[in-house]
Amino acid sequence: MKKPYDWAPSILPIQILRIGQLVILSVPGEFTTMAGRRLKDAVKTVLMSSGNSEFNSNIHVVIAGLTNTYSQYVTTFEEYEVQRYEGASTLFGPHTLSAYIQEFKKLATALAIGQSVEPGPQPPDLLDKQISLLTPVVMDATPPGVNFGDCSSDVPQNSTFKRGDTVTVVFWSACPRNDLMTEGTFSLVEILQGKDSWFPAYDDDDFCLRFKWSRPSKLSTRSQATIEWRIPQSASPGVYRIRHFGAAKGLLGSISHFTGSSSAFVVT
Repeated sequence: MKKPYDWAPSILPIQILRIGQLVILSVPGEFTTMAGRRLKDAVKTVLMSSGNSEFNSNIHVVIAGLTNTYSQYVTTFEEYEVQRYEGASTLFGPHTLSAYIQEFKKLATALAIGQSVEPGPQPPDLLDKQISLLTPVVMDATPPGVNFGDCSSDVPQNSTFKRGDTVTVVFWSACPRNDLMTEGTFSLVEILQGKDSWFPAYDDDDFCLRFKWSRPSKLSTRSQATIEWRIPQSASPGVYRIRHFGAAKGLLGSISHFTGSSSAFVVT
C-alpha cells in the first residue's frame, strides 16, 4: 500500500529520557504487556551492568507508548505466531520486538557511558502530499453595510443578568477553518476593571462558554457565530462583555482576521 505514499511509516523514532532514577522508553507503537516487560527488562539489565554507579536496583523503567509517531502494535514472537488482533497488527513481522530491544540496548549503553548517538535516517516530509476530502472554504461575505464581527443580535442596552442566566450574542462571522485559533480562542468573556481596562474572564476552554457557527445554507458565503455564556455561580459581580475572534477568506484567497464585541452588561 504505497499510493499516494506509504500508508505506514518505515522509519521510526525511538528515544530514552532520564529523570534521576526514572528511565522513560519512548516507543512509536502499542506494546503488549509481555512485549513491554521484555523491553524494560532488557534496558534495565544493560543500565545496571554498564558499570555506572548511578544505575542500580533503584532505577525505574517505564514505557511511553504511541510516542512521536504511530506504527500500530508490537507483540512478542509467540503472540505474533498466534495472529490474534495484536499479532496481526504488528506490521514488521515476528521479530519486531527483537529489533526494538536491539536498538534500545544501544541507546541504553550510550546513555550509561555518556556517549553521543548518531541521529539516524530522517522520515520523509509528506506535508506537501497530504490529501484532504474536506471541501475548501471558497470565500466569506457579509450583507451590505455589515462588517465581520458586527453583532447580528446584541444584548439589550444597559441589561443586567444574574448568576445562572444565559447571555447570548450573535456575530456576523466567517468559517472557523480559516484559522483554528490554536493557542487562541474564538470566544471570550471580559470583565471591566477600572474605567476602561478589560481583562479576560472566560474563553472557549470553559464549559460555561459555548461557540456555535452556522451558515443559513450550504452554498451561502455568509455565516454567523452564536456565543452563549451560562453565567457560573462563581462569577464575580461586575461589568462584562462578550468578544468574538475569527478570520475571513476573501475572493482571491487572502485571509484577514477580525474581532467583534457585544455591548457591556452587568452581572449581579
